[in-house]
Amino acid sequence: MSDSEKTIGDWRAKIDRIDQEILELLNERARCVAEIGRLKDADQSSIYVASRELEIFERLESRHRGPFPREAIRNVFREIISASRSVERGVRVAFLGPEATYTHQAGIQQFGRMAEFVPTATIDEIFRVVEESRAEYGVVPIENSQEGVVSHTLDLFVESPLTISAEVHVPIHHNLLSKSGDLRRVRAVCSHPQALAQCRRWLELNLPEAPQYPTPSTALAAERAARSEETAAIASPVAGEIYGLQVVRSGIEDDASNTTRFLVVSREAPRRSSRDITSLLFSIQRDEVGALHRALTPFALHGVNLTRIESRPTRVRAWEYVFFCDFEGHVEDPKVAQAIEELRPCCDFVKVLGSYPRAEDAS
Repeated sequence: MSDSEKTIGDWRAKIDRIDQEILELLNERARCVAEIGRLKDADQSSIYVASRELEIFERLESRHRGPFPREAIRNVFREIISASRSVERGVRVAFLGPEATYTHQAGIQQFGRMAEFVPTATIDEIFRVVEESRAEYGVVPIENSQEGVVSHTLDLFVESPLTISAEVHVPIHHNLLSKSGDLRRVRAVCSHPQALAQCRRWLELNLPEAPQYPTPSTALAAERAARSEETAAIASPVAGEIYGLQVVRSGIEDDASNTTRFLVVSREAPRRSSRDITSLLFSIQRDEVGALHRALTPFALHGVNLTRIESRPTRVRAWEYVFFCDFEGHVEDPKVAQAIEELRPCCDFVKVLGSYPRAEDAS
């Protein structure tokens, strides 16, 4: 029978057969992963390897010929990998809770939905939970494209023994959510103060009479909206799924480019990947003229591209600062290693926070 002669029923029957084949292949893949897990248990290797996942994604995308959407490949295979990883022994990830915060969304984006997520009340607790081995990984916010750096996270890196394993970029797309999904029934809006501010123009245009109530997080706003017939929440799409809310309007943020960068922290350094960046901290003697210039010169001399630099007070002595910087390359690359080696004599303190895969911007 030619394709032109097939009915809808014929095509559906073929889809059913393909689905069964996919399921059998997924089970075969899970069995392979279980064997890898057994070998990893023997030598105490890490279950999650960011560079390996990056290799899988890049290989699949390079061989993709369509018509399956190219942009869906990572989402689909991230969940396949996450489910397969749970067959090994799973992975625990600490995040700034409760569920459905943007930190939680970053964790899902990096580890998939089958990871075991451990909610915490503060960023300090995320570091502590990972340091005490109550979770293998933690996800912490580091900077927002509108609000700038999360200074408290930088401060914690000064004393923490943890290393950076990966970064995640999460577009901050705010949805207006309610039980009914009907804009006409919305009488009040609640959310985190930053989310309310980031949607100010939309709210003034569409809900000018509705009072706005701040909440400690967008997730708690969604939880509150789930208990009311007339209150809507501004929160993430994940919050709508978790709290059973309908989308009144999607993408109501005033700036569609608003993005938050998150870092994944762990006790072990990740393996080298095809596109690494390195983060480090250093402090200089403030009283010396040209001290910062001398500290940065080795990067320029060795062709190492600095992508960001941020200063923070050391909290040890007044007017003394520590600098947080990112640059392209792995700490084991010869030019990077040489630049760091020449940096050390210029500084009172140098600490490499990790070399890890650079994130692709999510959409």
